Order: sequence, then C-alpha cells, then structure tokens
Amino acid sequence: MRPKVAGGRAGDPFAPIADFGFLSDCETTALVAPSGNIEWMCLPRMDSPSVFGSILDRDAGYFRVGPAGVEVPAAQRYIPGTMVMETTWWVHGGWLVVTDALLMGPWHHETERSHTHRRAPTDYDADHVLLRMVRCVNGQVQVRLDCMPVFDYGQTPARWEHTGVGYHEAVARGNGVGLRLTTDMNVGFEGSLATSRTLLKQGEARFVALSWSEHDAPATYADAQERLVWTVHHWQHWLDRGRFPDHPWRSHLQRSALTLKGLTFAPSGAVAAAATTSLPETPGGDRNWDYRYTWIRDSTMALWAFYTLGYDWEANDFFYFITDVAEAAEGKLQIMYGLDGREELPESTLEHLSGYGNARPVRIGNEAYMQAQHDVWGAIIGSIYLFVRKRDRLDDRLWKIVVKQVEDALANWRTPDCGMWEVRGEPQHFTSSKVFCWVAADRGARLARIRGDDERARRWQAAADEIHADVLANALDERGVFTAHYGATTLDASALLIPLLGFLPADDKRVRETVLAIADELSEDDLVLRYRATETDDGFESEEGTFTICSFWLVSTLVMIGELERARALCEKLLSYASPLQLYAEEIDPHTGRHLGNFPQAFTHLALINAVMQVIRAENDEHQPPLA
Repeated sequence: MRPKVAGGRAGDPFAPIADFGFLSDCETTALVAPSGNIEWMCLPRMDSPSVFGSILDRDAGYFRVGPAGVEVPAAQRYIPGTMVMETTWWVHGGWLVVTDALLMGPWHHETERSHTHRRAPTDYDADHVLLRMVRCVNGQVQVRLDCMPVFDYGQTPARWEHTGVGYHEAVARGNGVGLRLTTDMNVGFEGSLATSRTLLKQGEARFVALSWSEHDAPATYADAQERLVWTVHHWQHWLDRGRFPDHPWRSHLQRSALTLKGLTFAPSGAVAAAATTSLPETPGGDRNWDYRYTWIRDSTMALWAFYTLGYDWEANDFFYFITDVAEAAEGKLQIMYGLDGREELPESTLEHLSGYGNARPVRIGNEAYMQAQHDVWGAIIGSIYLFVRKRDRLDDRLWKIVVKQVEDALANWRTPDCGMWEVRGEPQHFTSSKVFCWVAADRGARLARIRGDDERARRWQAAADEIHADVLANALDERGVFTAHYGATTLDASALLIPLLGFLPADDKRVRETVLAIADELSEDDLVLRYRATETDDGFESEEGTFTICSFWLVSTLVMIGELERARALCEKLLSYASPLQLYAEEIDPHTGRHLGNFPQAFTHLALINAVMQVIRAENDEHQPPLA
C-alpha cells in the first residue's frame, strides 16, 4: 500500500505532485489538479511559456471546471487505455462527472504543409483544443467555470472580449498566443477571469473548449462529444499496437507507454524528460530544474523500451531526431536539446514566481546544455547499434555519425567531466562516464564490423579494451565494489548500469558485490539514492529524495544477478508508490511516499518498463518446464 502522502489536506495551497493528472496531444501537455484545476499548461508547445502556471505560483493562471464550493473529488481515473481523464464529484444533492482531454483529430494538412513536422505525418494530429465536458449523473449540481490565463509565466494577465452572438464565445490574446473559449454556458468577465455558473440536473451536460490555433473548436455539445469519442478511440487504437504481457503489472506498462507517448513531441520525435519545470527535488529547496527538453542519454533506454513494447514507429522517430542533431553537430554533440532540436537553452530565473510550495528559484532553460558529460557518445552509439541491429545494415549517413562520435569519445575519455547527474561541483573521473565511453568504442567496433571496416573495428576494439582495463584498475574499492569516481570511496547508483550496458557479465563477482552494496548501503527504506549528497560535491547543500529510476535499475540488476525474489519484492514496492493515476515524478521521499521533482518523468517510466519486463521474463523462465 502506498504510504499516506504529506501535504494532501483539503485547502492546502499546492496539491501533492503525485495527485496531478497528465494530459497530452503530443504537442501540448497539461496538468490537472484534484480540484479540477488546470494548473500547468504551456502554449503553443510543451516547452513554451505557460498560460496556466498556478502550480508554480497561485497567481500565475488557472482553469477550473467543477462543482461550486467543493474542491475534493470522489475519484479520478483515466478512461482505460487513453490520455482522457474523468473526475467524479459528490456534492450535497448530486453527482457530477468532468471529462478532460487534449483533443486528437485526423491529419489536418492535406492541402498545405504544417511547417512544424519533420517526421512523417501520421493519420492523426493534435487538434490544439483542450476540451472539458461536464455531466450531472444524479440529482442536481451547481457548476462553475473559471478561466484565468496569465501569459508568459504569469506576467501578462488576459484581456477577454466576447465574439460571435451572445455569451458563448470569448477571446484573449497575449505573448503571441490567441485563446478562444467556446462553450454552451453563458460566459461573463471579472477582470482577467472568464467565468460562468449554471445548475445541472440529472442527465444534463455542458462543454467548454479552449483552442489556440486556426483549427475549429467544437461548436456544440454533440460536436464536442463526437470529437471526444474520436480522441478516446485514437488512444485505445494506439495502445492496441503494443505488445504487453498478460500479467498483473500490465496496466503499469500500458500507463508508462501512454505517458512516454504523451511526452513525445510529434513534429520532431523528441521525448521530453518531463512536462514541467522547477517542481522541487527537495521540499522548499533550490534543486529546481527545467526538464522540458530531450537528453541524449535517454535515447538508448527509450529505444529499448519502445522496441520492447512493439512501438517501432515511435522508437524510429526518436532515433531520427537524435541522428538529426548529431549530424548537425559537426563540432560538439551536446548532452541535451530543445524539442525542435535547438542547441541554445539559456537558463534564467523567474523572480516574480513564488515556486511550488515556496521552492525557489523557479528556473526556465537549463545551462547543463553547456556541460561536458562523457556519457553522450556512448548513448548515441548505443542507440545507433540498437537501430542497426534490427536491420543489419549501416548506411553512409549513420556511419559518418558513428565515426565522428566514436573518435570524440576516444579523444576525451581520459579527461574528467560533470557526470550523468550533471553535478555543478568540480569535474571528476566518473565511473559511469568511463563506462559510456567504453560503450561508444565497443558498440562502434561492432558497427565497424557490420560496415566491413576491419581497420576501425580493430582500433576501436583495442580502445574499448584499454578503457575497460582502466576502469577496473581505478574504479574499484578494496571490497571489489565500483565507486562513484576514480579515487572515491563513495557509492553511486549509476554503477548499476555496468551490467545493464554489458560492461561486465551479471555473474561477475564485482557486479554482484556492487549491486548488493548499493542495495544495502545507498538505500533508504529499500529505495535508492543517486548518491549521498553529504558525500558528493554536486554544488548544493540540500538533501534530495530517492531517485526512482535508480530503484528500478536495482530491480533489473537484482534479476540479472539471480536475486529474483528480492527483485520482485522491490518492484512490487515501487509500483505501490505510483500516483493514483500510475504516474511517477523523478524522486520519492522514502519516509512519506511523497513524489518530488518534475512530473511526469520520462526516465522513470523508461526504467519501469525495463525492470517490469525483466521480472516478468525471469518469472516465465522460472516456471517453464526443463528442456527434455
């Protein structure tokens, strides 16, 4: 059972991070609070400035539809197999259901290009409409609509005006974004607030649509219902393309797949690390980052997850995004990019925002894009190897990228870097960075053999062997346990990647000792820390929660070293910490179960897929009859 989450009392200014619902149309995302409030939404893209930002400051814009005078719902759920949410309310006298969706529709650009899509268009497309349907299922309920956008991260209040005939349509503009509110309720204005009140009786329903493009919003309830059904069917059909084992944990795999799809920016194929910025890793602290970008290091695990679940199209789209930016980076490949492939992500603070739970500063942009992190070469070469292995063919374009990135890895692997955790302290010879450089050389040698370039295959394999020997000579402590970096005695959860990346086989004693040391010494209540902040110079003094991706890595590696029962127990525990909607932030406070950090977190869901599939496959092998 998931522990009681702190901070969940009715009337608290900020809802617990885990209690938000996540909506997406694969171009825009939104977070829905338990109160029925849209508290985070950026337009026109998921990495644009916010229009509704009250998750970071109560005056930064919101959009609520729900019963008047009641904030706490009876239940929330996704319509099964979809990104469409239902919130059910009980009030004295009646029951109300609010259904929320970012609408999907057929491909819109049959006679002209969209000017945004680099990947091949599909049969479906974002409608650029947030639809909210309200239905009274019993008794009668007073319903209130409040829409108060504040453009540019809470800096420019909306100025509403009516359009059309009557009180059913209004528009507001700011920061280059035009909003249109369409509803069958009567809307009036109170300053920057568009508001409506109506009494619904059993069987009655209303709709409200917020749109921001040239595409039409639903004009009638019947039209809204038809387009909602289309969206529901779209997501269910998409999920049906996947391969999911018949297992009690299947719903977690499906929700993770849907979440990863929702974090994918369809025009480019890039997968955002998370939908938000500056949700704190420490309550009230300063470990607050903008994660609305894509990290190269996510690519190998993302491809593995998508390929494993049968979503080759999504894997290939992300792969082509990665190779696009690699091809453009004739000089230095960055660790991260904008969702459109842009290189510069300048970091700044928004001093006018109070932050989630007063956690400041609120940051936009991420200066980590300028850091030297040596895992980037291994990540991209590992991704190319996964892609090519499914085809056994390596064309000239990819080969040019391989040569450049492997040679960069070999030119730099002896120097210190900032590590995969992007520490802002002094650069070190991080063990995981050396291992990723080994991946670049090792997978590069394999790709050279596929290409038929024997000279490079021999040279790169020799370099891989040299890196391998260097790690074994410098990264082990006296117990034979891999440490955070050369010369350290401290542990780092990134060492769990050593068997996952094939640096050493799972039956190697050093692997087993490292996995068990991390499980026993780098954990709080069984959940894994990245490192102990008091022992690592990461540039901050505050503590942080356990990193859920690391805990799922531990599940996978426990399976690999033969500790299936321990792996299964930890996996069950981690799944019990999922949010009520089966979503995960970046971190978990092991003492309260509180989710911390940006939400939902792609890397966590990728690691969940890997770990759950490892356990399920091991269980199936365990129960198979012996060979005759």
